[in-house]
Amino acid sequence: MQPPLPLVGLNILVVDDDDDSRFYISTVLEADGATVTAVTSAAATLEMLPKLQPNVLICDIAMPYEDGYTLIRKIRALQPDKGATIPAIALTAYADSEDRVRALEAGFQTHIGKPVEPEKLVATITTLVAHSQE
Repeated sequence: MQPPLPLVGLNILVVDDDDDSRFYISTVLEADGATVTAVTSAAATLEMLPKLQPNVLICDIAMPYEDGYTLIRKIRALQPDKGATIPAIALTAYADSEDRVRALEAGFQTHIGKPVEPEKLVATITTLVAHSQE
């Protein structure tokens, strides 16, 4: 008997301007049972967030027009029913300790450096969701 997929029942919103990164992350998460919506910009995220009401946001930091730091600050300023309290992961090539602190101060719950190992991403999501339900 196969063990249950760890992300079954989770709706995850992924925002990354890079096509390959978006595809990779989406593929990893869907293989572990998640329903994934992937968008390319902060503006698209702000439009989709209240409609989708996802369980988790995974966001790239370095994006054109509006970076992930600005996006998460805007999300945290929303009303709770519009997505303000969504658990959020910064997924970025900017992975030193200063970048981690900056991501946490901006409003992300955690920070993962790229390239990310699939197992680490899935484990981070399951932990984050478990903590958000406490």
